[in-house]
Amino acid sequence: MGQEIRTTRFTQQDLSQFSQRLAEETRLAQQTHAHGGFANEGRVAGFELEAWLLDRHFYPVPCNQAFLARMADPNVVAELSRFNIELNGEPHPLRDRALSRLEQGLSQTWARCVATAHEEEATAVAIGTLPTLREADLNLSTMTPSKRYVALNQQVLQALHGRSITLDIASPHAGGPHLQTRHADVMLEAATTSFQVHLQVPAAAITRHMNASMILSGPLIALSANSPFLFGHSLWHETRVPLFEQAVDCGSDEHEHGRRVGFGPGYLDEDPTAYFADNASRYPVLLPICSDEPAHTYAHLRLHNGTVWRWNRLLIGFDARQQPHLRIEQRVMPAGPSIIDMMANAAFYYGAVHMLASAAMPPEAQLPFEQARANFYRAAREGLEAPQQWLDGRTRSAADLLIDLLPMAREGLQQQGIAATDVDRYLDVLAVRLRTRRNGAAWQLAHHGRHGDLFKLTADYLANQRSGMPVHEWPA
Repeated sequence: MGQEIRTTRFTQQDLSQFSQRLAEETRLAQQTHAHGGFANEGRVAGFELEAWLLDRHFYPVPCNQAFLARMADPNVVAELSRFNIELNGEPHPLRDRALSRLEQGLSQTWARCVATAHEEEATAVAIGTLPTLREADLNLSTMTPSKRYVALNQQVLQALHGRSITLDIASPHAGGPHLQTRHADVMLEAATTSFQVHLQVPAAAITRHMNASMILSGPLIALSANSPFLFGHSLWHETRVPLFEQAVDCGSDEHEHGRRVGFGPGYLDEDPTAYFADNASRYPVLLPICSDEPAHTYAHLRLHNGTVWRWNRLLIGFDARQQPHLRIEQRVMPAGPSIIDMMANAAFYYGAVHMLASAAMPPEAQLPFEQARANFYRAAREGLEAPQQWLDGRTRSAADLLIDLLPMAREGLQQQGIAATDVDRYLDVLAVRLRTRRNGAAWQLAHHGRHGDLFKLTADYLANQRSGMPVHEWPA
């Protein structure tokens, strides 16, 4: 959900003061990194899962306030709309049984979410974009009561100078559907739910890991795609990507790198904190909420950073001793289709990113940034069959590339001391999924091709998700 704020009205003085504090904290982050002040040990994994609340007719139901009151769990919080929730996993050192512990924690929390939703005569589902969602469901009456969200909506609309938010998404297939619509507020963002994985590494290694994370974004989104439908249209395999990018596009730059949601302008250099300086210089402040906290808490930097949604985002956090650390928020993966599928995707990421980040030849020196970016958007459009150009110069389908990368991911997990049972459990799921060319998007498209009914699709998806089976075992 992000930080809550105290007001929704801002003055020029607020903006000036916030900008000064942001500049101060950005300089402090650069100095802290230069003097080795960010944590330089340990590898830690974590996640956030966004999900939907549905009624008995498979429409979104705006009941998260009553749901959260019943749930009474600080790790389950509200999202932008009243029909979305977010689950925050407990981080674990990335070794031994870390992945199965993350899965166990998610499974237990998810089971309580489902049971609590049933008490509200609703249910919970994890899926990138909900097939039964109607554009009319996305309006300010379904916004979660939060000053942060009210202010965000006001500031985005102010930046647009009275223009509507424009949604324009075309199918990658010739003659396919083309969705064009205008929306009066930022609630389109509520249609995008994700499974975000976090990776904390020593500060000295964060640049290599961040660049490797960007390089992996194309294969990773092909592996996990689960959002082919929006407002009744079959669009990209991961329609959540253009939807999110356009939902909070403030129109400050006609190019992709100027959008507040995007792939970013380039790889990181030796100083990773240049990422924060770039955010401060490139993106106008949206929420100028000034804090009395000292500069070393980075309150203003973190708030501003939270209003720039790069698909791979660098974060500042704090450990139990209050030492600051740097971590990556890998945002490309959608929610769903099952818990085992999501954890298998995370296992691939953790293993593969380790190998790329520790390679003798930096992969960012082998694959131009523009090609990594092109791989990402091509995979979001076309899924597992999307052509991907890799470090070796070869171009092959995302599925074939992922099959080739599985041994590397396996070795990366082994080098980090992940238990052999975990390595086998998750990567064996991926091996079968890739052989059968089946991810969540492929299952949804096949089901709809056979039945032509988005309500039956949602009902069957929900039943299959409840079964706990990986998506390659779901009947279409």
